[in-house]
Amino acid sequence: MNNSEFYDKFVDRHVGPHQEEISIMLNAIGISSLDELINKTVPTSIRLKNELKLDPPQSEFDFLNNLKILAGKNKIFKNYIGLGYNATITPGVIKRNILENPGWYTQYTPYQAEISQGRLEALLNFQTMIIDLTGMPITNASLLDEATAAAEAMTMLFSLRKTNKKSANVFWVSKDVLPQTIDVLKTRSEPFGIKLKIGDHTNLELTDDIYGILVQYPATDGEVYDYSDLFKQAEAKGIYKAVAADLLSLAILTPPAEFGADVVIGSTQRFGVPIGFGGPHAAYFATKDEFKRQIPGRIIGVSIDSHGRRALRMALQTREQHIKREHATSNICTAQVLLAIMAGMYAVYHGPKGIKAIADRVHNLTAILDQALQKIGINQTNKNYFDTLKVDLSSTEEALTVRSEAVKNKVNFRYIDKKSIGISISEPTTISDIKQIVKVFAVALNKKYDDKIIVDEHKNVMPKSLQRQSNYLTHPVFNSYYSETEMMRYIKSLEKKDLSLTTSMIPLGSCTMKLNASSEMFGISWPEFTELHPFAPLDQAEGYMQLFKELENDLAKITGFDSVSLQPNSGAQGEYTGLMVIRAFHISKGQANRNIILIPSSAHGTNPASAVMAGNKVVVVKCDERGNIDMQDLKAKADQYKENLSALMVTYPSTHGVFEEAIIEACDIIHKNGGLVYMDGANLNAQVGLTSPGFIGADVCHLNLHKTFAIPHGGGGPGVGPIAVAKHLTPFIPGHSLVKIGHDKSINAVSAAPWGSASVLVISYAYIKMMGAEGLTFATKSAILNANYIKAKLEKHYQVLYTGSNGFCAHELIFDCRPFKISAGVEVEDIAKRLMDYGFHAPTVSFPVPGTIMVEPTESESLRELDKFCNALISIRNEIDEIEKGTIGREDNPLKNSPHTVENVISDNWNHPYTREAAVFPTTETKQNKFWPTVGRINNAYGDRNLVCSCVPITEYIEETV
Repeated sequence: MNNSEFYDKFVDRHVGPHQEEISIMLNAIGISSLDELINKTVPTSIRLKNELKLDPPQSEFDFLNNLKILAGKNKIFKNYIGLGYNATITPGVIKRNILENPGWYTQYTPYQAEISQGRLEALLNFQTMIIDLTGMPITNASLLDEATAAAEAMTMLFSLRKTNKKSANVFWVSKDVLPQTIDVLKTRSEPFGIKLKIGDHTNLELTDDIYGILVQYPATDGEVYDYSDLFKQAEAKGIYKAVAADLLSLAILTPPAEFGADVVIGSTQRFGVPIGFGGPHAAYFATKDEFKRQIPGRIIGVSIDSHGRRALRMALQTREQHIKREHATSNICTAQVLLAIMAGMYAVYHGPKGIKAIADRVHNLTAILDQALQKIGINQTNKNYFDTLKVDLSSTEEALTVRSEAVKNKVNFRYIDKKSIGISISEPTTISDIKQIVKVFAVALNKKYDDKIIVDEHKNVMPKSLQRQSNYLTHPVFNSYYSETEMMRYIKSLEKKDLSLTTSMIPLGSCTMKLNASSEMFGISWPEFTELHPFAPLDQAEGYMQLFKELENDLAKITGFDSVSLQPNSGAQGEYTGLMVIRAFHISKGQANRNIILIPSSAHGTNPASAVMAGNKVVVVKCDERGNIDMQDLKAKADQYKENLSALMVTYPSTHGVFEEAIIEACDIIHKNGGLVYMDGANLNAQVGLTSPGFIGADVCHLNLHKTFAIPHGGGGPGVGPIAVAKHLTPFIPGHSLVKIGHDKSINAVSAAPWGSASVLVISYAYIKMMGAEGLTFATKSAILNANYIKAKLEKHYQVLYTGSNGFCAHELIFDCRPFKISAGVEVEDIAKRLMDYGFHAPTVSFPVPGTIMVEPTESESLRELDKFCNALISIRNEIDEIEKGTIGREDNPLKNSPHTVENVISDNWNHPYTREAAVFPTTETKQNKFWPTVGRINNAYGDRNLVCSCVPITEYIEETV
């Protein structure tokens, strides 16, 4: 494949090394050609017999023109559907400086907190916003969507059942909860043995078998109920109370904490995040302080660094699935960080006065509409409401006539049943829109109409008990940035604290931090994609439907499977979905007893957590000294559990960075014992075009579109985790209660929206269309080349833990740092933090093997960047050598004191046995382009002992250290 073939083609922009560099790299490896390297790395038995067949690759220019045509097939109506999705106005300063800024969207999850202080502060703002508006004392840093958050509340409260409630297994849900939430609750409850009961809260009998209840506030149809008496009764009976609350409404309604809620969940979508045909959006989950060690997802907390200065970090990480594994009650592995940051910044931008003004305006326009409809004789039934009215008509014919007239005016309402219509008002709604809505009803129903009946004022009839009295958003961060200039500079000040792909490569093993090209990203800001409601008629979304169909077909071909579901909106969600599909398959065969999941000991922590969530029991399979599955142990356990074997969960290539040669045999063993094979798609970037899960023998896999298919990580979300399945599993892929998708045997929904995080699917669609089959295959080969080049450069300095039978690695590799602890007192964390001084994010630390680093360069990094990274690690190895020789002490050295901040090196108090230059400018590259960590090494234990997860005056958490 010569360079001229790719001149000015997208693949040439995406893949880092050009042809001359490839030759240099192959020479360093000791291989004559790229194909020879692949032949010696990827087992012949799993290589595809035929080349991947996809549409020819498009240039960036041609693709964007074609995408614009596709987008034009979507029809933009004014949406008054509601149902948890509302039109919003994204402030331009947030759209331009965060959503469309690679300095924000190419960041990784903030595990390396010292170089993540900007987004950690932005997430702390988000948490403070949620705490203030809900009135609850603690919250996490976002979840996937409102329905998932409700499911997490259900399972968390189930695990927290009080002593007198241990036998209770009923989670009672109000019929007024969003229907898509109920759909997901049905999916998630059954494997846990939770019985879901749905009913009317106004005549609820709180029986002893109920452990928790969930209500909607305001209710789905718009009525605002006072739940205080119900919650008092539930409290007296030891029953937990959960509230799904509209966040904007809480600016004027009594916060749930004040009427006794134990958990408050919801979506922050209407805080400046476009609807996007259903996602992605950041959900929130707030609860009582006593539940802080059970709350799902990530919590940002305040701590101190090695110099006693304020620093932020992810707190209480021992709660997370990668530590608790099969004992976890949640498999949440990611959040919706980029969207949470946008929502938090929306509150920073508007402040408490602005948020209240928006909420008041929405409520006022709703009341004006109510009065106008009543004046023309329309029956509106909600007594107390925030933004949603319910209109009852006299006949089905009247409802159909209104619908027809609405379509003529490019207006969408919610058609609740044959005679009832819902109308939800939102931030962009104007008085002209109100007039249009009234006119639609008047024309359709032959009512007399005059614009003069629209009076731009109303009398607030909301009862005092429902009106908010408490303050919110009082912290200075929400009261300081009134001008766009100030807001822009604040956003930029945070961005500059964080290392992203705009700074340097992020070599995280198992994370695939590849290029997120500009041409892939453009579509996510186009109104044709951002403004569609997920429950709008599908004839308004023909562009989306075509995009989904083509993407599903391409992903099916790439994976070697029959069909694809795009609904799961994270990798962990994809794992869970795949296992639930397997579960449904076994049940359909009358084999509900099949609930044993075999999982290799090297598996990612989400695997066992997902298995348990899907109603299974986990049996761990050993790995041998080369990092491969111990085939004898696999055979023994498959035979031992053959009567109840459900599936094998396997990552391929393995998490150890090796193409296991016995993978086909492993699949055969499972199939012969009645089980199916679930393949974790975390490492699919080493498969595309060379092999496929279907060809290898798997039955289902999930794909991380935020890894292999170029959706950015966004600092920890959004992620998208579709599943691809073999033909025998196709009937069971997820359906949805509000949109007809899936099949007769489909499992219930796993996400709130039918196509999950629909708007960012444009990115993966773009990546595949511009790369084409040959480009995708070349990318896979290049990823393997880059990893093996790093191996060749560093194996003399660091021990490579695992390789294939020919001595090569897959697309990632593990370096063993454990010997340095003995020889120099250097921990793997010291190496990770020291890399920050060199301008690099650390590789994956201590996973899957403690005391190691796992490196994945991806195909997007050039030879120059790879050499910079290798030179940094070689320099660090030389620093370790100085410690080993005794030239410098074990306790006071550049590694132990890393990362070094500018404040430290300009201080008059420098008492270290190495120079300032050695501390912060260890290479020529760092002198030319220096990235500065803004805090020293963070004290994790202090942050957990003194948990603070909202913005408070700095004196409250620094005085203790003085």
